[in-house]
Amino acid sequence: MNKFLRHDPAADAPASPSRRSFLIGAAATGGFMMAFAHAAVLLPGQSPDAALASGGYDPNLWVHIAPDGTITVNIIRAEMGQHVGTALARILADELEADWSQVRIEHVDSDPKWGTMVTGGSWSVWQSFPQLSQAGAAARTALIEEGARLLGVKPAACTARDSAVHAGSRSVSYAKIVQAGKLSRTFSADELKAMPVKPPAERRLVGVDTAALDVPGKTNGRAVYGIDAEVEGMLYGAPKIPPTRNGSKVVSVDDSAAKSVKGYLRSITLQDPSNTVPGWVVVLADSTWAAMQAAAKVKVTWQNDDTASVSDKELEDESNRLIADPKAGSTVVDDDGVDAAFANAASALEQRYTTAAVSHFQLEPVNALALEKDGSWEIHTGNQWQSLILPTLAKALGVDKKQVVMRTYLLGGGFGRRLNGDYAVPAALAAKAVGKPVKLTLTRADDLRFDSFRSPSVQRLRMAFDKGDNVVAMQHDAAAGWPTKVMVPAFMPKGKNGEPYDPFSISGADHWYNVGKHRVRALSNDLANRAFRPGWLRSVGPGWTNWALESFMDEAAHKVGADPVQFRLKLFDATGKNAGSAPNAVGGAKRQAAVVQRAAAMAGWGESLPPDTGLGIATSFGQERDMPTWVACVARVKVDRASGKVTVEKLFLAVDAGTIVHPDGALAQVQGAALWGLSMALHEGNAFDSGQIRDTNLDRYTPLRTMDVPALAVEFMPSTEAAVGLGEPATTVVGPAIGNAIFAACGARLRHIPIRPEDVLKALKQKA
Repeated sequence: MNKFLRHDPAADAPASPSRRSFLIGAAATGGFMMAFAHAAVLLPGQSPDAALASGGYDPNLWVHIAPDGTITVNIIRAEMGQHVGTALARILADELEADWSQVRIEHVDSDPKWGTMVTGGSWSVWQSFPQLSQAGAAARTALIEEGARLLGVKPAACTARDSAVHAGSRSVSYAKIVQAGKLSRTFSADELKAMPVKPPAERRLVGVDTAALDVPGKTNGRAVYGIDAEVEGMLYGAPKIPPTRNGSKVVSVDDSAAKSVKGYLRSITLQDPSNTVPGWVVVLADSTWAAMQAAAKVKVTWQNDDTASVSDKELEDESNRLIADPKAGSTVVDDDGVDAAFANAASALEQRYTTAAVSHFQLEPVNALALEKDGSWEIHTGNQWQSLILPTLAKALGVDKKQVVMRTYLLGGGFGRRLNGDYAVPAALAAKAVGKPVKLTLTRADDLRFDSFRSPSVQRLRMAFDKGDNVVAMQHDAAAGWPTKVMVPAFMPKGKNGEPYDPFSISGADHWYNVGKHRVRALSNDLANRAFRPGWLRSVGPGWTNWALESFMDEAAHKVGADPVQFRLKLFDATGKNAGSAPNAVGGAKRQAAVVQRAAAMAGWGESLPPDTGLGIATSFGQERDMPTWVACVARVKVDRASGKVTVEKLFLAVDAGTIVHPDGALAQVQGAALWGLSMALHEGNAFDSGQIRDTNLDRYTPLRTMDVPALAVEFMPSTEAAVGLGEPATTVVGPAIGNAIFAACGARLRHIPIRPEDVLKALKQKA
């Protein structure tokens, strides 16, 4: 058996298409991972307590065992197609020694007892693994103690397996223990943290292919999304989006034409103390369709600020100005001697890279249902970061945050858009204004105009070499709009110069290469921050920093005449700060070197290729240095020199994510992330023009289509190290791998994504 967990669909050759292969194919359309959902979600108006079976045992916050033996695992992470509930339940159930067929998942509401609720940054499994493992171990301990009492033996004589406690030939099920026992033991937070867990060799569910708990509801129509939420007596709303995100005020509203729409009720100008939706008008009707039709007829006059004239050129100019100012920004990495190393270098390389804005285009447009009930406000919606938006909702409504609760629904796609829950604010304000529940649903075009899209970026990279072509220094300057600065500045640490920075707008630049003296500078484009609301998008900072970093590493290798794989391996020497450390980064750069070697071997690096066909490599450590997911990608592309068209024939990915919890889900995450990266590299990309995003529907914004999906080969390195994140890292390596492969195929060097055929033709002409 191959020691690698691997998957190459081209080698599978199924006799007939399976339902899963059909869904994978459908998911690839447009580069999207289709966000079906499960039936275990709370229904409108249902509380978590009511959703649980009556009676039973709660050894801790995370698990409930019912008298019939059903085991419910409480999930605080948002489900948006990534099977997070299945993965997290598997962790707890493994330690509990549960019968998997008896396990259920429950997505809970925003009660403060759950702590911080956020689903993003590839954090879910990484952050939850220790917590849920110890919760499961604690429950197992309590059940063994009580089971031993019922069996008349000592706990040391007992073992647990398949939801039962065994003592020799006798056993008692968890259900019987709950029914007949005297379970009362609970565990404090400190006791849970000290709870020992099983060694990896004894795991029976983690890393094993078992049925996903969330799939049935995603395929039989029982899944409930935010857009499905309903309560009796609610009104339906559609917005009028102002010309600017932040600087518009309503001057007048003319709804005379809207009165011809059957079901139209009224239009209200929102007054928003939180300043989340300045200049908004909400059109109300007795159905969503009527609200949208009426909104199209309502005429609003706005007074706008200077951001109504801002376009991409001004944003790029501002980024270039910041990069040129040596005193600007925050120094995230700043070794002593960087300037001296460049001054004394035998040679140097400098290049500039850019990326376009990227829109989310999640399948389900944003929506929210808001109502006041018994003195509290309920918000029914799908959301990725409940803890972030609740204080804003409280401010907007003028109430204490304890009076606002968010009911959890499935997300028809998130990709980072629903980390920013701003869309709940206008629904709440409209409900407060009319004194009735209001369900606000945005059209696709409204969704895109209100989107917190990924900011365009500009980056400058420099590298210094000695006489032997050894790397002695490197500097990376990255300028973009900062979503964290706009939405949650408390999450911003300070750099070496004392200036705060957005970690989600620079992560990836603080790489694991040994480049001698190293400096990384993060620069906030405040014109972008003011002109729109920059957002987090799947892969966040590394989505653009790694495009520049890995393209530049390729250029550096060619400058000194080195093979791009060997050049990288030489720099992954795992010394000093790159040696790695426990618990998450054991092995350090050695593990990144290993995935580079593996991906190169998978692709046949160094073998002869047909004309105009090339291999390109890129690698990443994922999202953050303290949670490294080591990934390498080799792209094989063919370039049509006459048209400039780039065809990606195959992507080879090697991944070291430590312990793999849910193999099928992990594979889906890597596949979806890789296709998203491909989509952004060759197909996606939006423009900001006169204060507005340009492309607001899929007629002009053209993500990856099914016919352009290449073969994918994915291998997971075997590991029992800490489980880290998989939702995003593979996204970041595909773009630069493609760019580097284009250069290998035809000598055209591209430094902007998305790469269009005309860009390839221009680069070929410049080369000639």
